[in-house]
Amino acid sequence: MSGNPDMTFAEVVRGRRSIRGYLDKPVPREVIEEVLEIAMRAPSSMNTQPWHFHVITGEPLDKIRKGNTENILAGVPDSREFRRGSAFEGVHRERQIYVAKQLFGAMGIERDDKERRQDWVLRGFRQFDAPVCVIITYDRVLDDGDDSKFDCGAVTTALVNAAWSRGLGCVINSQGIMQSPVVREYAGIPEDQIIMKAVAMGWPDETFPANAVVSTRKSVEEAARFVGFEG
Repeated sequence: MSGNPDMTFAEVVRGRRSIRGYLDKPVPREVIEEVLEIAMRAPSSMNTQPWHFHVITGEPLDKIRKGNTENILAGVPDSREFRRGSAFEGVHRERQIYVAKQLFGAMGIERDDKERRQDWVLRGFRQFDAPVCVIITYDRVLDDGDDSKFDCGAVTTALVNAAWSRGLGCVINSQGIMQSPVVREYAGIPEDQIIMKAVAMGWPDETFPANAVVSTRKSVEEAARFVGFEG
């Protein structure tokens, strides 16, 4: 599925996909350190490098999974530390629905199967049962501007691509950090950092149907305007 360090950059980017099913197999710390070292070559505003990575596995991760799930089932409002924004509408909502249909179709989850649909949602709060979770945070002192959030997005993209090149799968998600007090407690995240995103990470389970889903992308013609070019 992945894991060839001789892949070209284009092969990594075009081949990577979000992985939501993982093997029950630990990820060596040295592999994660290599992935992080590569990812941190990402650009940042004026080289501020505002990001921090909290790499969690084992018992602390199990406690986060348990706390997230218990709170959600108990109806505890989410408390994630970055703005959610309004619900998607128009073409953005259409894309959201389409990828959900792809995933539910791959997993054989019918529209009226409430139990399996709920379990699918809870997988996100469990960090998709991945052996590793990486929580990305940034320095609170930088929270009054948008550059640091942009920079964290850049390094997170670099992270999932670097992981793919080393055989690891990832899925960037928000469910895993919606109950931020749970995450902050068990990951030991200091108060001078803002929790931005979570990345589930591990060895992809090639038998997990949703891992084969390739989400669609806009064409260059749809996304880009070229100004001042001839022809």
